[in-house]
Amino acid sequence: MSETVEGLTISYHEDGVEKIKELDKALLAKGGAWVTMMFRYQEWDYKAEAYGPDKFAVRRYQKRNGAYQMRSKFNISNVEQAKKIIEILAGWTA
Repeated sequence: MSETVEGLTISYHEDGVEKIKELDKALLAKGGAWVTMMFRYQEWDYKAEAYGPDKFAVRRYQKRNGAYQMRSKFNISNVEQAKKIIEILAGWTA
């Protein structure tokens, strides 16, 4: 949990390993107690001993008791899926 929008992250460490490495993030919307963020990240693959391909996530946070708490999330599991979402949104908003 974070007290600020800037402190929100998707990074996750376990047993000394950064299992989820945040590559970038962007603020999509902020209003009242709610924030929507988009993250670009990679997950650690123990078998390959390397980070996997880029993935993306949209997460909604609500500020309660002075800290942001995640309330919902949507993961985009690969670049092809991300491109398809972009294509559909471009068509809908043209």
